[in-house]
Amino acid sequence: MTLGPLDLGPHAGFILGAYAFTALVIAGLIGHAMRDRRAQTRALAALQDPSQPASRSSAERRA
Repeated sequence: MTLGPLDLGPHAGFILGAYAFTALVIAGLIGHAMRDRRAQTRALAALQDPSQPASRSSAERRA
């Protein structure tokens, strides 16, 4: 298989498949990082929301 001046030889399928798989893995990692960032931002906003009562310390829970 030839791609213009780039001749990948008989292993072209393996090479292109490896690049495609790598691109999918990297895209998945980026997507996961974006979803996790949104979740962490929501969790932090919930902790900083003044309308919710502050969490009690462990000593107050035991009393």
